[in-house]
Amino acid sequence: MEKLKIHGVHTEVDEKLKRYITKKINKLERYVPSHSKESMHVEVYVEESKTHNGKQCECEVNMYLPHEILRVRESTVNMFAAVDIVEAKLKQSLLKYKAFHGDPRYLRRLLNRINNS
Repeated sequence: MEKLKIHGVHTEVDEKLKRYITKKINKLERYVPSHSKESMHVEVYVEESKTHNGKQCECEVNMYLPHEILRVRESTVNMFAAVDIVEAKLKQSLLKYKAFHGDPRYLRRLLNRINNS
């Protein structure tokens, strides 16, 4: 994926975490329709904060696709776990996006069902 930006909010993002995020986000490229891959870009925000219960790590991914912006956010006590959960949620969102925007016949069938009801 060419357009991937990783930002740390109130924290430094080390190389190990950058490689891990890049690996996980690049796996999701197979779920994006081919016509959307060229104009797609992704921004990842990671943030660590200290609460009265301990450390809280938050990961947010904004994926800009044609006709839609997918936003997924998760917060846990471990940054790598937050990235894993965000990847799973984003995968499900991309499958829905691909079903709707990837196949033009799907949209026609959906509109026909609505009009016939």
